[in-house]
Amino acid sequence: MSKVQIKVNDNGSLRVTGDFEVIDVEGNVFPTKEAVSLCRCGLSSKKPFCDGSHKGNFQSVDRALPASDE
Repeated sequence: MSKVQIKVNDNGSLRVTGDFEVIDVEGNVFPTKEAVSLCRCGLSSKKPFCDGSHKGNFQSVDRALPASDE
């Protein structure tokens, strides 16, 4: 079983790789491959999956911050 990895792509999707399932609110499993791109712009016609509609229409550049000692 491979570790699940979620990569936040600049100005685009969430890339998910590893051993995972994507499940809807009713508990139905979406057919997937070993890697999928999930929409985070809301423009995809194939939600929850990305179809590239974000290109030129969505901007987001997220970076992980170091953990604080608080």
